[in-house]
Amino acid sequence: MAKVEVYNLKREPIGEIELADTVFAVDVNQDVIYEVLKAQLASRRVGSAKTKTRSEVSGSSKKMYRQKGTGRARHGTLRAPTMVGGGVAHGPRPRSYQYRPPRKMRIGAMCSALSLKLKDNALMVVEGFDLEEIKTKALARVLDTLKVGDGSLIVDANGNQKLRLSARNLALHQVLSPEGVNLYDLLRHKHLVLTKEAVAALEARFYRV
Repeated sequence: MAKVEVYNLKREPIGEIELADTVFAVDVNQDVIYEVLKAQLASRRVGSAKTKTRSEVSGSSKKMYRQKGTGRARHGTLRAPTMVGGGVAHGPRPRSYQYRPPRKMRIGAMCSALSLKLKDNALMVVEGFDLEEIKTKALARVLDTLKVGDGSLIVDANGNQKLRLSARNLALHQVLSPEGVNLYDLLRHKHLVLTKEAVAALEARFYRV
């Protein structure tokens, strides 16, 4: 098992913690990360693009002029796709782009991303985020002290309201519970900061025999 140091909020080492190899020390699979990330981003698409068909545009459905004898092209309704202001043939319709990769693939992608953070020395474990008050400036100073001020994903227990409320106005930082950790947010932040409680929760969530 990989051992990493545990820090307090003053960036003073206060101990060590062992990280499960099956979660934090797997071989990084870039292909699996790409496929799962693509699926996650596809699921975020609204899919609301829509054009009107000939039955939905306004206009008369009466035949414009007689079929024969005028020397002009044959036309029926003004709402036909060939007419200006007519309906659109084969245009986009509201749809869902969502699809879900297999569970083993999703877990493999998350473990690869966590292992990549550890490999790049972008993972830090702290004892806890016990803040005295809800104050954004105070949290920003703590993150600068931890040397993650240029962007981080902070993972702590869901009940830490002081941390969540203090961080919600920081553009480069995000707070998630262990249950809410996802591949997109993990990859888009430069650093990953975990509490000891979050490490145990992530290992329980992604542990593979």
